Amino acid sequence: MGIRFEEALGLTPYALEVKLARAEVIAGNLANVDTPGYLARDLDYQAVMADVSAAMQDGDTASGPQGEDLLYRMPFQTAQDGNTVELQVEQGKFAQNSQAFDTSINFLTQQFRGLKTAIEGS
Repeated sequence: MGIRFEEALGLTPYALEVKLARAEVIAGNLANVDTPGYLARDLDYQAVMADVSAAMQDGDTASGPQGEDLLYRMPFQTAQDGNTVELQVEQGKFAQNSQAFDTSINFLTQQFRGLKTAIEGS
């Protein structure tokens, strides 16, 4: 009997993919903090994961975030040049996403340890 990693690991690999994509989007916002007219973007993690979960339950091949999953961030105050990136907000979102990524890596590590124990025995 073989191990199906999709079943054994569940949504964790997709969660990592979404968190990585979100880190790239937030990093792009940070890189453009001084670009006139730049509109800050973000990825709705919960919506993307709901789509992935629904696809997996339907037996479809789940995919990670797509371009249409990007949303515009609503700023507290838009700059005079039209830029909507707020440095402190983006730094906070990046740190929060980084911590969530680390947590997912730890969870995935535990899942692999469990699989290893199941294969090798106690």
